[in-house]
Amino acid sequence: MNNTITRDLFRAFVRVHILHHAAEERIFGLEMIEELRRHGYSMGPGTLYPILHGLESAGCLRSTQEVVNGKVRKYYAATPKGRRALAEVRKKIRELVDEVLED
Repeated sequence: MNNTITRDLFRAFVRVHILHHAAEERIFGLEMIEELRRHGYSMGPGTLYPILHGLESAGCLRSTQEVVNGKVRKYYAATPKGRRALAEVRKKIRELVDEVLED
């Protein structure tokens, strides 16, 4: 498969993964890098943060800042718009999985 296509598909999966976790509880960048790594996605801050910022610009995430161990940490949480988008995507994922993995 073309590397560009694969990368684009994986970035879409990453966005869904981020929305999923941000809908459950607030998240921060390093935590998500580690979570995504557990699922086989190798991603650094230079890739993740633009995705987080894009989701925030789209109104799907909102951020807050807190000082943790003397450093400012930016937390992200899903907005109502982000939760609605996630619910819609979940339906489409179920349909796709049923069709693609059909025996």
